[in-house]
Amino acid sequence: MTHHRSDLIRTLVARGFLHQCTDLDGLDRKAAEGPITAYVGYDATAGSLHIGNLVSVMMLHWLQQTGHRPITLMGGGTTKIGDPSGRDETRVLVDDDVIRARMASQQIAFRRFLTYDTSPTGAILANNADWLDGLQYIPFLRAVGPHFTINRMLTMDSVKLRLEREQPLSFLEFNYMILQGYDFVELNKRFGCTLQLGGSDQWGNIVQGVDLGRRIGNAELFGFTCPLITTSSGAKMGKSVSGAVWLNGDKFSPYDYYQFWRNTEDGDVIRFMKLFTTLPLDEIARLEKLQGAEINDAKKVLALEATRLLHGDEAATAAAETARTTFEQGGIGGDLPTVTLPAAELAAGIAVWNLFQKAGLAASNSEARKLIRGGGARLNDQKVEDENQVVTGDAVVDGVMKLSAGKKRHALVKLE
Repeated sequence: MTHHRSDLIRTLVARGFLHQCTDLDGLDRKAAEGPITAYVGYDATAGSLHIGNLVSVMMLHWLQQTGHRPITLMGGGTTKIGDPSGRDETRVLVDDDVIRARMASQQIAFRRFLTYDTSPTGAILANNADWLDGLQYIPFLRAVGPHFTINRMLTMDSVKLRLEREQPLSFLEFNYMILQGYDFVELNKRFGCTLQLGGSDQWGNIVQGVDLGRRIGNAELFGFTCPLITTSSGAKMGKSVSGAVWLNGDKFSPYDYYQFWRNTEDGDVIRFMKLFTTLPLDEIARLEKLQGAEINDAKKVLALEATRLLHGDEAATAAAETARTTFEQGGIGGDLPTVTLPAAELAAGIAVWNLFQKAGLAASNSEARKLIRGGGARLNDQKVEDENQVVTGDAVVDGVMKLSAGKKRHALVKLE
């Protein structure tokens, strides 16, 4: 195993954040010499960050904790274009007022993980509209255009995949990678930023920015990406029973957030602890030894620590207590009517409407479907959106599933 000199690279590698780096040894050397400045870009595509953003936010968190300066770059300019990465269709264009409101709302989550101040390692909030909005088209093309070949741009995943699927890629979106590369050059000029962090889907764009900085300003820049986070069953991480997992508490409650982490698959618990909590690695190594039913204890630690980071001690403790009284004996859970279901039936998957009917919360299948369509059905306290949803063993928490019809009728389903 390579011995890394800087706390930054040691930490990022040990906790599982490294996917690719343009020059890991060079970056390690720079980070060991003194504070570096690094950024991640976030477009205002929604009024809250979501769980998919969390891995890059955690990279910025560790960057700051190891003595360096993070920049959260808000895409006030690039949101007007839309990043084609990983998308089959063009994003809907939004106006300036919507972008401003979304950026303000996204900052709620950033402030939970980063400290913004004027110290040498204080986080900086930047907005690429500050330089992109005022660009003159011809001077910009002359300065940047010669450094981008269409040949190379066509090899980028964001472009190639869209073309392979014969989905239209507008000239507007085709410009996105040029603007992202230009952002890196501007941040280098304005703040001495030398590192761009991002998800693995951004690798092509990041490399273009590193290259552009070298060509335009002879700057030594670095790119570092984290892996795309998937669950051990192969699903893309980030969906809950009720849809997207938002980081703002008004869009996704602290209790639902706790339950999302509590329901982590067994094979992912330790990896997610390294990525999404600040627990020391030796403590995580101790929890890794837990076997069988004890893995549930590790899941509770993961859920508590992840919720504490985002929502604070009080909200995390309250969420854990609600979960305990709901799902464990002696609280509300112990008093709820309970039905048993053969484990084999759940292993094959069961329609959610069928589950409500079996639990006695609906007199017939059609009544169960009506309950779900009316928004009154909840599984493990999360609203059921789709009447045809298939429920599997993933929904079992501490040996039971909690079903609710409205606010007052509940039932527990136990496996036999």
